[in-house]
Amino acid sequence: MDLHHDIMFFLFIVCIFVLYLLIRTVVMFRVPGSHAYEKITHGKVIEIVWTITPSLILALVAIPSFALLYAADEVTAPAVTIKAVGHQ
Repeated sequence: MDLHHDIMFFLFIVCIFVLYLLIRTVVMFRVPGSHAYEKITHGKVIEIVWTITPSLILALVAIPSFALLYAADEVTAPAVTIKAVGHQ
């Protein structure tokens, strides 16, 4: 449950940031005669940022995910044992 809440927190932050950028872009370029786009030539920095940032976010989410996965795999002294036999 804690992992779910932590991931949802990061998801909320990322969604708010993307929504802000989307609204800002729509407002900035909505006027047909606007010359705001002339300032933008090449986006090398933004390309690097939006490639590195998601991979860092995924790495930050993967660390507690793997810890939870390995913790769930360790079963010591189960309360119930079920034996299933199947025949074709």
